[in-house]
Amino acid sequence: MTFYRNTVWFMKGLQEYTKSGYEAAAKRFAPADLDVSLSGRSFIITGANSGIGKCAAQEIAIRGGTVHMVCRDQGRAEAAKVEIVTKSKNEDVHVHIVDMSSARQVWQFAQSFSQKHTVHVLINNAGCMVNQRELTEEGLEKNFATNALGTYILTTALIPALKKVQDPRVITVSSGGMLTQKLNVDDLQFEKGTFDGTMAYAQNKRQQVILTERWASQHKEIHFSCMHPGWADTPAVQSSMPSFHAKMQSRLRTEAMGADTVVWLAVSPAAVKQPSGLFFQ
Repeated sequence: MTFYRNTVWFMKGLQEYTKSGYEAAAKRFAPADLDVSLSGRSFIITGANSGIGKCAAQEIAIRGGTVHMVCRDQGRAEAAKVEIVTKSKNEDVHVHIVDMSSARQVWQFAQSFSQKHTVHVLINNAGCMVNQRELTEEGLEKNFATNALGTYILTTALIPALKKVQDPRVITVSSGGMLTQKLNVDDLQFEKGTFDGTMAYAQNKRQQVILTERWASQHKEIHFSCMHPGWADTPAVQSSMPSFHAKMQSRLRTEAMGADTVVWLAVSPAAVKQPSGLFFQ
């Protein structure tokens, strides 16, 4: 990442990715876009026990959708489910325990789910930013395994099931941080040079955008999109980027603001009028 590219991105972020950027953009929102009933529609949301994923799950449950929460930690997932059910009065919320960094677990979940359930919308929200190079049990760099490979396996494994339903959609939560990185296919595991978790994360998010474009061109029956939630005050930002969080906390969006575009892309009839494969920020 060059100094110039980084500076331009940060200035863009201050204007557009903060709470004030959301409030300015919200003046052009159409609230009626979200006035929908989701009864009879099934949603898989990864990383749904906190932050943006949990907010998206809450909004979908409120509108009557069936919510399948794909989470790594059983205790936190069950606690989030109770809260979502209590607030939405919707009992059709289900927990599935999957480690998205495990290719085997992700594949097995997708195969099992497809045999037992219907899915109309997949929301790829789970992600991580590990700041020290760490390998999974399968020998893969953890950021790549979770953010890129896990997303790829889950999505491609569920495509046959998605093609069987009406109005299928896939939304991937990427990041504006990907704008600081050009796609590098020569070092997917970040084995060369000094490891930088922030840059690895940005590269993964660039990969997600490219995957979305490819999926959209290959599978016309499904509407694919990816998006940047802005700079939101989530547990992930607090733990992975503590310095950034401390300096920017007063300017960060709420979790609900960060989830707003996810929900619109997942539920609104207006969303599918946009071309498939776009990146929304």
